[in-house]
Amino acid sequence: MIKKTIFGSLAGLLVMGFLFGGDAISYATSSLGWVRTSVKNSVPVSLQIERAREMVQKIQPEVYRNKQLIVREEVQLERLADRISAIEGKQIAEKKNILRMKDDLGTGDRHIYYASTRYSREQVEVDLSNRFRRYKTRSEELDHLRAQYTQQAKLLETAHEKLDKMLNSRSQLVAEIAKLEAQEKMVSVAKSASEFAIDDSQLARASELIRDIEARLTVDQRMLQESVEFAEEIPVDEPAAEEDLHEQIAQYFADEACCDSETDTFVAEAEIDIELTDTL
Repeated sequence: MIKKTIFGSLAGLLVMGFLFGGDAISYATSSLGWVRTSVKNSVPVSLQIERAREMVQKIQPEVYRNKQLIVREEVQLERLADRISAIEGKQIAEKKNILRMKDDLGTGDRHIYYASTRYSREQVEVDLSNRFRRYKTRSEELDHLRAQYTQQAKLLETAHEKLDKMLNSRSQLVAEIAKLEAQEKMVSVAKSASEFAIDDSQLARASELIRDIEARLTVDQRMLQESVEFAEEIPVDEPAAEEDLHEQIAQYFADEACCDSETDTFVAEAEIDIELTDTL
């Protein structure tokens, strides 16, 4: 499987080299960057936030280790300060003794008494020489210890500053992660709300259908009312008997003959009236 993958990669590189020539490396780098960006963008935001939180939590062991080193350095620095203080105390007392012995030798006495004990001048000179040599050695040691203390104090201060900076950065990262988490939840809520949105077009069509139904029902109701208002009355009397056809014809022409005779009589009377008028 690994051999196939290697051969496939080599074949792909050869094809790219053949197609793009000297620009093959540039195209390969760009393609790799594009793939990385695509893969990164496909990762859910919640997973990236959780990964960031885990990375911040991984800082805790480093913080603990630095705190432990700082505390250990503080203890060593305190011990060094105690050592310096002890040597300084001894040097103060030794300086006092050296100056006293020097003054005693300056008197010129052959014997000198210390703590009720008599010492010869030569004994005092030898002891004074040894004391003075040790005093100078301790003074040099004290200078080195003081320099060491100053250096360690500076390093400890720098370590404190770095630790404080690390703690502040961690606190800032924790706050930013909390902000991103809240922002991601708001986006998720907004997405959920958009998924539950009702289609307005469906509502509009349903409303239009309801109005059409109301119109049809109104028309049907009015038609029913009008049909009730104009309905025929129920006949109470018996219908008249229909006359025979022969009787209808005889009656018709009888009426017509009567009308003709009346017309002739009227015309005759009119002519008589005219004649009388002419005679007069």
